[in-house]
Amino acid sequence: MHSWIDGQPATAVNLHNRGLAYGDGLFETIAVHSGRPSLLELHLERLALGCQRLAIEADFPLIRDELTRYASQLGDGVAKLILTRGDSLRGYAPAAGSPARRIVQGSPLPAYPAANAEQGVRLFACQTRLAEQPLLAGLKHLNRLEQVLARAEWQDAEHVEGLMRDTQGRLIEGVYSNLFLVRDGVLLTADLSRCGVAGVMRAALLQQASVLGIPFEVRDLELADLEQADEVFVCNSVYGIWPVRECPAHTLDWPPGPLTRKLQAVARTLLDT
Repeated sequence: MHSWIDGQPATAVNLHNRGLAYGDGLFETIAVHSGRPSLLELHLERLALGCQRLAIEADFPLIRDELTRYASQLGDGVAKLILTRGDSLRGYAPAAGSPARRIVQGSPLPAYPAANAEQGVRLFACQTRLAEQPLLAGLKHLNRLEQVLARAEWQDAEHVEGLMRDTQGRLIEGVYSNLFLVRDGVLLTADLSRCGVAGVMRAALLQQASVLGIPFEVRDLELADLEQADEVFVCNSVYGIWPVRECPAHTLDWPPGPLTRKLQAVARTLLDT
């Protein structure tokens, strides 16, 4: 399916686009099922937060309309929205009056092995650390070089995801997912106020935990928390939830547990509606 730029089919971006030059923008990766964008409201909420933080002016009714129309034509797949500050000449200062650019791309749904969800995945312990920058923490901004470096650390098929920590050694997230632990029936996930991406599926699961009466904590997580966990899983808004069965670098392993299985079913429902 053709990509759209500002609502029109297009195959090229302006060479002066600030997203290309400086990573000056945000993006959302949205699962599309039967022509409907999944978790659209949460995606737009995160995008709005990013625009507020980066002072990018965007027309959200227009963005919603374009995503809805694009998804209806895509059918089943993944829609990626890239929102950049627009075009400008050389220099960090943005050009006055330059409108934000909206780029929407479509791709097929990834063909992940069923074993990832059923039996669980192995985590690679990445050496690349996430730098602390509270102004950008939580945002899905266009600079993903830390994730690029981390993903380059392994090439084997045995590891499906990587475990990322910050410069102080705190557990933060996966390379392209958020991390949850379960200990004594309590759901634990990392505080992302210093670094990391506040994932849409993470937000949806925390909302559902409140509805279902599942106790949860958002706090700093250390390696000791991982070692003492009863269950571990990773999540994102495309595949839902994968149990983590092993982190070989730390000789740790966990069987997929009952709370993970319960939330897997919740995630499937959220993505299908």
